[in-house]
Amino acid sequence: MKYYFTYIVLCSDNSYYTGITNDLERRLVQHNEGIKRDCYTFNRRPVELKWYLQCTNPSEAIKIEKQIKGWSRRKKTALIEENWQDLIEFSKNYTEYGHPDNRHLGTD
Repeated sequence: MKYYFTYIVLCSDNSYYTGITNDLERRLVQHNEGIKRDCYTFNRRPVELKWYLQCTNPSEAIKIEKQIKGWSRRKKTALIEENWQDLIEFSKNYTEYGHPDNRHLGTD
């Protein structure tokens, strides 16, 4: 069975990079060797693997990658740290629930 991985690495500039691959170990080596000059991680090496999810369906891995790429840094950090309560909080729709800083004021 072939596996696909959605992953998050921490770059040397403290930014996150999210990607997918079918060979996680090889891909991390490629990021750290700087194979492509135009790659996001090229000038942000070394990178360190912080999180990954193994999938059997490439479409699912791509879907999860795109979803995570749209997340805020604090939401990605909550995922990496397995802080499920913060992940839920950072996932709330502020249009529907109001911003957490304003909830105590009774305004959105």
